[in-house]
Amino acid sequence: MDTLNYDQLIQEALRGVVRKSLEAVVKKGLPGTHHFYISFRTDRKDVKMPEHLREKHPNEVTIVLQHQFWDLEVDAKGFGVSLSFNGAQERLYVPY
Repeated sequence: MDTLNYDQLIQEALRGVVRKSLEAVVKKGLPGTHHFYISFRTDRKDVKMPEHLREKHPNEVTIVLQHQFWDLEVDAKGFGVSLSFNGAQERLYVPY
């Protein structure tokens, strides 16, 4: 190995922070006024979301986990959550 790939190490560490934070929310809920803004690429094949939302957000979207989110599930590869979009509850799965 000629160099240490710090950028990759940092990205992996940040994904771990997101995963552990979301796992804590699953167990204990969001404390106080805490919330998460999570931006992710919608053009990745492993992102699961309704096609009408992907058409509206073809490259990237930011979601907010605060008051109205349901069925948060976290696994080693990503998280799933239901959110309200224009009054309709939609399910998303976002890999880390």
